[in-house]
Amino acid sequence: MTAINTLDTTRVNIAKSFGSASKSYDISARLQRFSGKNLMPWLPNRNDLTVLDLGCGTGFFTDLLSGSYQQVIGLDISTKMLNYAKEKRSTDITWLEGDAHKLPLKSESIDFVYSNLVIQWCDPLDVAIKEILRVLKPGGLFIFTTLVKGTLHELKSSWAQVDDDKHVIDFKNETELNTLFNSSTSVMLEHKCQDIVLEYENVLHLARELKGLGANHVPSQMNRGLAGKEKWFKMTEAYQDFLEPSGIYPATYRVYSGQVVKLND
Repeated sequence: MTAINTLDTTRVNIAKSFGSASKSYDISARLQRFSGKNLMPWLPNRNDLTVLDLGCGTGFFTDLLSGSYQQVIGLDISTKMLNYAKEKRSTDITWLEGDAHKLPLKSESIDFVYSNLVIQWCDPLDVAIKEILRVLKPGGLFIFTTLVKGTLHELKSSWAQVDDDKHVIDFKNETELNTLFNSSTSVMLEHKCQDIVLEYENVLHLARELKGLGANHVPSQMNRGLAGKEKWFKMTEAYQDFLEPSGIYPATYRVYSGQVVKLND
């Protein structure tokens, strides 16, 4: 029972973290825009489909999908994100509040699921995958991006020189994802992995962007709140090892894009 309560608390905290970023998210979402557009060539070219945007956030891509498909559902765990999306996006979209681990949708009701940089927050991921496959029709597609091991390695390395606390979440590697999706119920049709390096004026700029995305939540971080001025100073000093000649601070995001099909029963 304790484990369940811990998981529930973690998801509530994630929802709060992203919810507090609802108004700043679109300004900070450079990576999301790039990765989301990267999925466009994989989208089905039929318009008579029911689509789920899993972890829709502010609804930027949900809105784009609604221009191409018959029925589009935007689902997110954050009430604030959904409220923002309802105000800003198409009135034709159905908005749902829900958890990827227990989708409030009927089995075999969705033609394809679109998800952009969301499933790295799903823990346990195998439960979320089972739910995604449950709601997909046989032959339905799951088209997604996620972050994998190697993401924010500069930040992780810099903090490692300061303390043993966890300041960056542990991302899965490519092999783990391939194993999870190539099963008796689904097959990975195509996938690719690429490093996206974003540039920042300083480490504080990076930290503010992560906070603006709601991506500063680390479930197992031991020391809550601010790391303290001294630790922060030591980390930023260590980050200078990665400083580019131009004086720009780089941050690497390793983006995994995948196209999965649900097998027929």
